[in-house]
Amino acid sequence: MSSPALKTSPSLLQPTPEQLVQRARAMVPRLKERAAKTDAERKVPDETVREMKEAGFFRVLQPKLYGGYEMDPQVFYEVLMTLAEGCMSTAWIYGVIGVHNWQMALFDPRAAAEVWAQDTDVLIASTYMPKGQVKPVDGGFRFSGRWGFSSGIDHCEWVLLGGLIFNEGQPPEYRTFLLPRRDFKVLDTWHVMGLKGTGSKDIVVEDAFVPEYRTHKASDGFMGTNPGRETFTADLYKLPFGQIFVRAVSSAAIGGLQGALDTFLDFAKVRVGDMGNKTSEQPPAQLAASETALAIDEMKLVLNRNFEVLMKSIRAGEPLSDIQQRLRFRHQAAQVVERCAKQVYQLFSVCGGRGIFTDFPLHRYLFDIMAARGHYANNPDQFGRNYGAVMLGKENTDYFI
Repeated sequence: MSSPALKTSPSLLQPTPEQLVQRARAMVPRLKERAAKTDAERKVPDETVREMKEAGFFRVLQPKLYGGYEMDPQVFYEVLMTLAEGCMSTAWIYGVIGVHNWQMALFDPRAAAEVWAQDTDVLIASTYMPKGQVKPVDGGFRFSGRWGFSSGIDHCEWVLLGGLIFNEGQPPEYRTFLLPRRDFKVLDTWHVMGLKGTGSKDIVVEDAFVPEYRTHKASDGFMGTNPGRETFTADLYKLPFGQIFVRAVSSAAIGGLQGALDTFLDFAKVRVGDMGNKTSEQPPAQLAASETALAIDEMKLVLNRNFEVLMKSIRAGEPLSDIQQRLRFRHQAAQVVERCAKQVYQLFSVCGGRGIFTDFPLHRYLFDIMAARGHYANNPDQFGRNYGAVMLGKENTDYFI
């Protein structure tokens, strides 16, 4: 495969992980300033996405063949959580879109070449729900359907869509289908109470042709038998898709909770209630602050620990065959948003009457975290039950791990 024509020389410009996190930290005040605009327009502003590209954020997990950095996932999530301190919608679309640059390394290499051959800054959206109607034809598939919740689609030229292939006598085969913008329509359905700026609109496809090489089997992602494994050989791309994706849609809540805590501390340090009580002296407020700080610390520690374990095994050439471990990591990812929701409510509940006014800045974090809980991957009950069942000797029912 010939090398793509890059706009720049990323190998000469590649920042360190620390520099990337510093750049994200520098953006936080601007993200807060743009929060009202982001919510009102129901999309992350174009200038924010442009700044994220210029900072190199989308290249963290992108293959080096296309100007990426191929860094460990911990860097990606640290950037994501830092951005969320300023704006969870911005962090959310970064997590979702940014992880697609990792997923492209799983596809047949012809797919990445088609997406990035002319411009390595091109972004890819998704909605993985298996809504696609699939008809096998010579060389690929005819593909139709309507999907919801395509976060950041306004900034993307391609989209990844879920669909099922039905073969007689066999279980349905789940695949991801990659389509260019000319093959889909965007319907503006995004009128929501939280994560307003994600612009997670509907996608409609009407009888598009998708070549075989622009599809990816979920079974390949689980087994590590991806078509791109001979071209994109970095250890990063040996991670199971289920492990890296679920953290892309839960980790913004951790950063959002940190933003909520910072907002609460600024408020509570100086607030004197109408009855003359100082919030900083109230035991419930003190406990809310300390318990939230501990929760953030613990969730970050588990996130980083889990990927350190996975990457260590991969680098040692060990198979990721411990299903209980992968189920535990999956459940830990799924419980993050529920835990963040409980903590942000605890902060809100000690703000008193001031907290109910619409200009109170804690609201945005509260509603965004609550909205994140609605994602399928962030339901801790179903994944916790499956993990517990396997511990008790039952069969695993979840292969997105």
